[in-house]
Amino acid sequence: MSNLLEKVESYVINFLNAGLKKKFVYHNIAHTQRVVEKSKELAELELLDERDTEILLTAAWFHDTGYTVDLNNHEEESVKIASEFLKKEGGEEIIDEVTRIILATKMGVVPNSLLEKIVRDADCSHLGSKNYEEFSELLRKELELTKGLEFSDIDWLTNNINFLTQDHKYYSVKAIKTWEKQKGKNLAQLLKGLKKTKQELAKIKQKKEELAIKKNKIDLPERGIETMFRVALRNHITLSDIADTKANILLSVNAIIISMTLSTLIPKLDNPSNSYLLVPSIIFIIFTVISIILSILATRPNVTEGKFSKEDVANKKVNLIFFGNFHKMSLPEFEWAMDEMLKDRDYLYGSLTKDLYFLGLVLNRKYSILRTTYTVFMIGIIVSVISFAIAFYMQSGAAAV
Repeated sequence: MSNLLEKVESYVINFLNAGLKKKFVYHNIAHTQRVVEKSKELAELELLDERDTEILLTAAWFHDTGYTVDLNNHEEESVKIASEFLKKEGGEEIIDEVTRIILATKMGVVPNSLLEKIVRDADCSHLGSKNYEEFSELLRKELELTKGLEFSDIDWLTNNINFLTQDHKYYSVKAIKTWEKQKGKNLAQLLKGLKKTKQELAKIKQKKEELAIKKNKIDLPERGIETMFRVALRNHITLSDIADTKANILLSVNAIIISMTLSTLIPKLDNPSNSYLLVPSIIFIIFTVISIILSILATRPNVTEGKFSKEDVANKKVNLIFFGNFHKMSLPEFEWAMDEMLKDRDYLYGSLTKDLYFLGLVLNRKYSILRTTYTVFMIGIIVSVISFAIAFYMQSGAAAV
């Protein structure tokens, strides 16, 4: 190393240590040393002479010193710092060349000379490094700290992919041979990482949407209303089934009683000696027949007209949930009416309310008749037993006389 390069190295390290802010986690002394090292490596591969190597490495040492002064125009500031130093140390003859090389590291500038190409390639040597991901994260953090730029994972990966494919290229032949292959591998990793990140974000978004839907379903009052109608209607239908079952039991029991009475008791009444059984038998049969009639009335269906008009639907007067209101309508008319009802939340809930109300009326009628039926059946049994007992008693008394 020449005497000048030793002074340059010592000066730049001290200068950056003293003047570079700690938020420059990428463009720091380590980065400068790496650019110098990679410039020296390419200089040896390109077989540069001692003078060109000295100029190249001097420019490499100074190329980022401007970050201590101006973040956005650091190349121009680096030129000023390098020029002042070289004037003091007697290196005026290389100032112009060092200036051109430093300015060649500016984004958008196309390097012309070999020395400019080497420094430009060395400055981006991390793109062809196996540690590219680590360098990339340091640059991301620096942009956040110095410019307040925050990138999402997808945005950062996309920016890196665009830079590697569109904005960057290695200019020197030796740099292409040395780093282009690894750069391609790094690009492939970026593409893979972008795809994986998008898939993970899509899954997270889907889960959030599912949770939001579940939360909305829980929070919506409609869910509670639907549950209330479902439970209430099911309970009414269950009570209706119970009423029908009880009525059928009474109907069956009384039918059996009538059958036995007609087959056993009535034939005996033809005998004059059994005349005392006539009145109790008539009472028994009357109560039994009344119980049968009431049981039939309790289970007897009541079907309505089964028609409705468009005016009824428009005025929300017809309950389309009950079959008795539409069983005589054509399918297209019914489908139209149902579509109208489903579009109107108030109409839909109103129909459910009406259905619940009229089911209640039907249940009230059934249970009222059923209660009367059981009462008649009970009284009939009691009266019949008493009448038979009185008849047997009077017949026994008359026989004794």
